[in-house]
Amino acid sequence: MSNRGPCSVGVDVVAVAHVAAAVSRFGERYVRRIFTPDEAAYCQAAAAPVAAARLAARFAAKEAAVKALDPDERWTAWRDIEVQREQTGRCTLRLHGAAARLAERRGIDGLLLSMSHEADVAAAVVVALPSPSRDGRS
Repeated sequence: MSNRGPCSVGVDVVAVAHVAAAVSRFGERYVRRIFTPDEAAYCQAAAAPVAAARLAARFAAKEAAVKALDPDERWTAWRDIEVQREQTGRCTLRLHGAAARLAERRGIDGLLLSMSHEADVAAAVVVALPSPSRDGRS
């Protein structure tokens, strides 16, 4: 493993129109490839423009998480990174499969997420927090 700092950050910006075009072109095949069933259900419960913005924000969050996780190879396991919406409306990230294994190898204890969408742009920032044993704290 390379020499990494105590935490890492990922940021991503996505054009809502690009996600809307992918959904229009590839339909459910695109949605199933990128999003978990819960993510898709939440996003698609809204009218088309809002659904596309919600999907775009979640895709930006997944891209930002990948940047914070810093994999050695091109990332394709999009559904292993899940945006979960809490009752308060706050969103968090949950890692599964390859993403959870990568976080463990990198000594990442948790991910902080902030995401937003406005008009035709969605953005997300992810901060990867080191496990206490990796950052020198006990």
